[in-house]
Amino acid sequence: MSHQVRLEDHVYEHIKSKKREGESFSDAIERLTSGHSLRDLREVFDEEQVSEMREAIGTADERDRDEAQRVSKRFE
Repeated sequence: MSHQVRLEDHVYEHIKSKKREGESFSDAIERLTSGHSLRDLREVFDEEQVSEMREAIGTADERDRDEAQRVSKRFE
């Protein structure tokens, strides 16, 4: 079953620019609107890699907090 859908020109052009060779508009829309979750990566990384990423994220968060505090003190 198919349906007709009205799109604004800019939306149509955006989808058209993202459409892969041999891909239908339906396929392109499905691919572009299928959100992925970080849970999709569960089986990609092992526990050691996950631990390293968590540590790196924690370190980056701490640096960001420190920098934000330094900047805010300049405006006191």
